[in-house]
Amino acid sequence: MEKLIKEFMMLWSTIDPVGTLALFTGLTARLSRTQRRKTALKATLYAFLILLAALILGQMILKAMSIQLISLQLAGGVILFLFGLQMIFTNPEEGSGEREPGHDLAVFPLAIPSIASPGAIMAVIVLSDNRIYTLPEQTMTAAALMLVLLITCGFMLMADRIFRVIGHNGSAIIIRVMGMILAALSVELVMTAIGVQRWMG
Repeated sequence: MEKLIKEFMMLWSTIDPVGTLALFTGLTARLSRTQRRKTALKATLYAFLILLAALILGQMILKAMSIQLISLQLAGGVILFLFGLQMIFTNPEEGSGEREPGHDLAVFPLAIPSIASPGAIMAVIVLSDNRIYTLPEQTMTAAALMLVLLITCGFMLMADRIFRVIGHNGSAIIIRVMGMILAALSVELVMTAIGVQRWMG
């Protein structure tokens, strides 16, 4: 139980259901209620599949490609920083609603890099280290992951009520604030990766 609670808190902080709700509310402001509900369900499903693949295959892929976990953290920080800048400087009127053909909000940026963020992917890989954890313990990690994703989905499904309160101006403010937070988080990830790399060197 102690391990389950610890992993739940770690996955909660990296997936960030509250931050995902703010992003979801801003990006889907121009969509209908049915479209928002469909987007929320699809984003949760896609994120679950991505994180489950990371849990099962992540370490094997990184080992086969000779990639260290610290490199994954550094790359994730760069991706988050660029996405944060896009959130800050993109016009919300253009950033939500109609998209170019073939673009699905449920895939990008909701499923990845928001829900299945680089930090969440890295956390899942670390928490399922085959050298440390047994199969039952890895199953507990998968259960904690599913619980966090279900809460995240529930938050997004309640976005209609929240949106009625904040309106379009509120969503514009939220998405820019979230962009600043993501940019700051990305800097922390990069600084940590560089610091660890120097210490190892």
